[in-house]
Amino acid sequence: MSKEKEIDDLDRKILSLLMQNSKKPYTEIAKELYVSGGTIHVRMKKLEDAGIVRGYNLTVNYEQLGYDVVAFLGVYLDKSSLYDQVAKELARIPEVVSAHYTTGVYSIFVKIVCRDTGHLRDVLHDKVQPIQGIQRTETFISLDESIDRPLDIVGDGE
Repeated sequence: MSKEKEIDDLDRKILSLLMQNSKKPYTEIAKELYVSGGTIHVRMKKLEDAGIVRGYNLTVNYEQLGYDVVAFLGVYLDKSSLYDQVAKELARIPEVVSAHYTTGVYSIFVKIVCRDTGHLRDVLHDKVQPIQGIQRTETFISLDESIDRPLDIVGDGE
């Protein structure tokens, strides 16, 4: 059974345009989709109320701000039942920008952004590894991000 909410093609097109550029004015979207600006406002309110649109984000080039290291951390837990507790502790660490409960080898897969490798070492040693329930971790440093894009929800990946 699909979890997809009831949205139509116009909703998908609105979302797709805003996922590409969240600063695009509703009036421009309306012109592009041949509807009124009011229609875009009403549709966006409906999508927010349905929980499909959860917020609006600003994408920042961390490297330009002096954060040169992106690392991924595979976290092994003592027990999978500790996930919620460990996730709450990870959320308190400012350098942790995302965390995913996963299947496979790791219980949690975490993305961390740091100024340099010394900063990463400090975050791992002083903030991550002392968390109760973490058995051990494996760290992977990203050398380059070649793809960072929104999902194509209009073409469904075809």
